[in-house]
Amino acid sequence: MLPPVFVLCGVLAALLTPARCELIKVCIEEDDHLRVDCRVKAKTNQISSYQFSWSSGSKESLINANVSGLPAESQFRGKSEVTELEPHGYRMRLKGFTDKLPHNTTYLCKINGAGASVTVEKDQLVRCCAVSLILKNCWSVGLLLFFHVAHA
Repeated sequence: MLPPVFVLCGVLAALLTPARCELIKVCIEEDDHLRVDCRVKAKTNQISSYQFSWSSGSKESLINANVSGLPAESQFRGKSEVTELEPHGYRMRLKGFTDKLPHNTTYLCKINGAGASVTVEKDQLVRCCAVSLILKNCWSVGLLLFFHVAHA
């Protein structure tokens, strides 16, 4: 029989093995604003450009962009804001649209031309609570387990 320490090390090694992180996450904040986190890495030595859009069916609607010549659709102007995320990526918050979302929506983001997308059904959108975001993070479950064992 293996000593518990070796079993624990094996479990930690499996949990801490790099996993594929989600490049785009969509959720509803406590104030009912839609939030889209885009974790696409920007190319170094370039000024970062971003674009956030959604599509339902064959129509794609631009929500927010900092690319000259790409204006957001009029229904979104003044209703979205974008902030930079560390170590890379951008977060877009959209106010007043959670009750107007199409049933099946594809959320898209591009940073310096590299993009990601995810399709979410309206009734499958989750709340952006700290617990759900921590559990979705690639490393957090392993780190939580590690600190729990270290303090036990």
